[in-house]
Amino acid sequence: MSSLLLGVDTGGTFTDFVLFDGAELRIHKVLSTPDAPERAILQGIRELGLEAAMQAGEMTVVHGSTVATNAALEGKGVRTLFITNRGLGDLLSLGRQARADLYDLQPAPMPVPVPPALCLETGGRLGADGRVVEDLDTADLDALRAAVAEREPEAVAINLLFSWLDDRFERAIEAALPEDLFVSRASRILPELGEYERGITTWLNAWVGPLVARYLARLAAGLGDSRLAVMQSSGGTMAAQQAGDEAVHMLLSGPAGGLAGARYTGTAAGRTRLLTFDMGGTSTDVALIDGELQLTSEGRIGPWPVAVPMVDMHTIGAGGGSLASVDAGGLLRVGPESAGADPGPACYGLGGTQATVTDANLVLGRLRADAFLGGRMTLDVEAARRAVAALGGQLGLDTEAAAEGILAVANEHMAHALRVMSVQRGIDPRDLTLVSFGGAGGLHVCALAEALGMRQAMVPTRAGVLSALGMLAAPRARHLSRTHLGVLAEMNAETITTLMDALAAEGRRALVAEGLAAEHIDVQRTVDLRYQGQSSVLNVPWRDGPQAAAAFHDAHRARYGHALSAPVELVNVRVVCRGPEGRLPLVLPAVNGAALAPERVRVHGLVAPVPRYARDVLVAGQEITGPALITETVSTTWLAPGWRARVHASGSLLLAFGGC
Repeated sequence: MSSLLLGVDTGGTFTDFVLFDGAELRIHKVLSTPDAPERAILQGIRELGLEAAMQAGEMTVVHGSTVATNAALEGKGVRTLFITNRGLGDLLSLGRQARADLYDLQPAPMPVPVPPALCLETGGRLGADGRVVEDLDTADLDALRAAVAEREPEAVAINLLFSWLDDRFERAIEAALPEDLFVSRASRILPELGEYERGITTWLNAWVGPLVARYLARLAAGLGDSRLAVMQSSGGTMAAQQAGDEAVHMLLSGPAGGLAGARYTGTAAGRTRLLTFDMGGTSTDVALIDGELQLTSEGRIGPWPVAVPMVDMHTIGAGGGSLASVDAGGLLRVGPESAGADPGPACYGLGGTQATVTDANLVLGRLRADAFLGGRMTLDVEAARRAVAALGGQLGLDTEAAAEGILAVANEHMAHALRVMSVQRGIDPRDLTLVSFGGAGGLHVCALAEALGMRQAMVPTRAGVLSALGMLAAPRARHLSRTHLGVLAEMNAETITTLMDALAAEGRRALVAEGLAAEHIDVQRTVDLRYQGQSSVLNVPWRDGPQAAAAFHDAHRARYGHALSAPVELVNVRVVCRGPEGRLPLVLPAVNGAALAPERVRVHGLVAPVPRYARDVLVAGQEITGPALITETVSTTWLAPGWRARVHASGSLLLAFGGC
């Protein structure tokens, strides 16, 4: 087992590092290099002094990558063929009837995922009962080989009807293709009902898979003999060798690490019901944690549905680097465009001239020019003021008023996203703790809590690099599923259990191959249920048929406000195989005598200077009354007037409106 553990989260603006040497944690940040993300990772490893350990194989790196996400969002996947049954070549283009804007009678056409020239139709069709409707013969395979040779793709996606019942035809097509092709087979990637969702997911895996595989190969080569694991969208990790073949499981790799970190630090602080927002340089991710991470199989990436399990979150284009502008109607707009890492906000001094959220915080004094990245990077206050003043000139506002306007608009965007994940799902946010992380989250946590009427908030320890920390806490895991359709009351429970046992055995084998001891692997079994006639499902734990049905009725009542007398239908069985969670030191020394007196700094809008505390010298039990600034190497927390903070023994700041 490697003696050093390094969590690495590649974001749009910064690449974050958390190192655990077996005794204590160290953190680090470098600017990302979007054109080649591995450059920033290797730079950070050098700056941490880990080159010798890396080359000697004394380190395990757990990585959250944006390569798959960016390729999908930017439409920069590889040339991919889509192979399906005769008559279904336009399946991915037709999609579902649902419209993004219900009352828009002339919606813009959706982008076509695969051009018609790259859609191939063949035999090998099954019926809904699993019987062969059209065989796959030698002539079909010869025709496919010739078509593939003519079109010269880098990847192939195979999606035949009802292949989740019997995958022999998909396997035969895969075997007939050239060995150097990246092949994504639906019966392996997503053996579930729903030909469109299964097809899109399989195509996405093929479309970005070669890019991810090549990137991971470059990174692994740069890491020498060190081990490389990758964060999955579902909140668990897997070895990099398997991740390249299953790139679709990495689409929310970084954000999943943040939620794993939020859950870990929240549990350590005694807070398990959390509403989280991860505010980085480019975007903000919002999610709900109720003891465990909430997963969905109805996620999306850009316009595409992604039916593999992933953390259930809502993402908006509001981050520290979000650009502020004036629209054609003369109104202030913030995001979704971002300054990114290059040129970055105006205050970075790298050539950016347009005002951002970070510039606004700096102008108002909530972000300190000499405390950014622990003083390793000094922010240019005058450049920020020039950028914000130029915007204010267009709005008829002075510089500080324009900065306040930028923050107000950005906060409203994030408050709306928080309501989507709470109020719009029938959950009262006042019953939850608002958890902020990411480099910019602590600057906005009090304002967002007040916007939602919440009186409790938390800023985790090392919040600015929490995604990287979460990757060290996250367990090795595999999520497996299979459609097994029928009315639950009419099905044999032993048959369902046997199917789950087979999936569990597959998951255990994969984790044991990665070095986990079989006795340390936990198995969770759940089922997707719906009322007969419905299309959407709810996931509940599996014990036996009657107990699962009762749990489904309760879940339906909680989500939709009612339960029905209609028969309950089983759709999918799901198994999660998971290793133990990482154990990280999150303990601070207790209060011993008088705490260090803080310096005082000016913040716009307040007559008297406010205290500025260095977070790394705070001690457990210490209390701070707002207004105050709490600065640390990778983030800053603005404790607004009316708020108090108590330092928990785990290092997290527990915030309360009106008292601790």
